[in-house]
Amino acid sequence: MTEGTSAEAGTVEAGEEVAVSFGDSWESDGEAGVQAGADRSGQGVVTAFGQTMKTLRVRAELEREEFGRRIGYSASTVASFEQGRRIPSPQTIERADEVLGAGGLLTVWKEQVERAQYPVFFQGMAKLEKEAVELLAYDTHVLNGLLQTEEYMRAVLAMRRPVLDQETIEQRVTARLARQDIFSRWPAPLLSFVLEEAALLHPWGGKEVHRGQLEQLLLIGDKPNVEIQVMPTDREHNAGVDGAFTVTTRKDGKRFVYTEAQGTSTLQTEPEQTTLAAARYGIIRSQALPSRESFDFIERLLGSL
Repeated sequence: MTEGTSAEAGTVEAGEEVAVSFGDSWESDGEAGVQAGADRSGQGVVTAFGQTMKTLRVRAELEREEFGRRIGYSASTVASFEQGRRIPSPQTIERADEVLGAGGLLTVWKEQVERAQYPVFFQGMAKLEKEAVELLAYDTHVLNGLLQTEEYMRAVLAMRRPVLDQETIEQRVTARLARQDIFSRWPAPLLSFVLEEAALLHPWGGKEVHRGQLEQLLLIGDKPNVEIQVMPTDREHNAGVDGAFTVTTRKDGKRFVYTEAQGTSTLQTEPEQTTLAAARYGIIRSQALPSRESFDFIERLLGSL
């Protein structure tokens, strides 16, 4: 379910912090990017931001309840922000800065705090999504995070084992929803998704969630810069036999290949491998149903629910 950047490394691997989604950035030193102390630095950023917000709130002589009312949250959520247990959205940071008259002392943290909301293993890819001029995604089991409805996200995250605590789920839902800004960005990137039929058939979250998710696919697929195709399970040939992957291209023409499995990820940048992955994706597209037939397939599935 493809959620700082490892900008120039040949291959980078990172482990996920399961209990709390912390992590700051993928550090790059020219041609060799490495993930260095991401958990510690990310937690430090979130904690420092929370302490700063609390200091400004106290200085403004606002109780948590009143401050929370003004920014649209409960006093307990404000406490979570201040104690570094929950990560606020960029919009919340902007509102808090305005309410506290901070003059930018909080908004200056926005980019670092935003990175910290992603699982450590996904932070490199999250950065690349923001810079992509083209994104090609092949998904086999669960729909790509860019395509998921909020209800689908919650259903999938609730099934994780070890179990995620509620604050982590809320944090990751917020992060995934923020990633979907890619569909309204201008200039519009070229986006292509090939979805295995199995990913469409899983009723994660129940019938109503399933229905809403299929409806969302039709809405997103109707955008002029988006192509959604279905790979039927009865195909005798499928170049995606090795599993899901995403190919992302930046404005400078550099390609990246992202793969993810069981809380770990790999981000490849070696030209030979990224070229082969892009070519493989082209073959997968040719083997899948064309866009119009894929729409018909999803509409039939929706009508059967």
